Amino acid sequence: MSDEKQPLEQSSVAETVEAPIEPASAEAASAVLAEESDPRTHRYECRSCGFVYDPDEGVKKVNIAVGTAFADIDALTFRCPVCRSKVAAFRDIGPRTKASGFEENLNFGLGVNRMTPGQKNVLIFGSLALGFAFFLSLYSLR
Repeated sequence: MSDEKQPLEQSSVAETVEAPIEPASAEAASAVLAEESDPRTHRYECRSCGFVYDPDEGVKKVNIAVGTAFADIDALTFRCPVCRSKVAAFRDIGPRTKASGFEENLNFGLGVNRMTPGQKNVLIFGSLALGFAFFLSLYSLR
């Protein structure tokens, strides 16, 4: 045995992290990048109550038209339709197509981490409904 210590092998972080999933075409890639880089298409969430302002939906309750960006809303008169918080209580949560979760964790989890919140809801509640249907089908066995 020698008293010399062997240097530890270290791999770079870039080698261990998988490459992000690329869209099928260059046009789709440019459309996704344009949407993510344009803050006018981003959604904003109220930190007080969780209300999400989506420019694609607008807010009928306070007469904000569909397609109105959050930056175009009057900060002096706008209040959250749910809890009446001011514009300063809202934070940018990105576009609708952005996957939820931390960026460094998106390559893990059998692809579930790259799903949008809506896709995760369909997966969860769809599997619950399917399980319930299978449970009810057990009554047909005699």
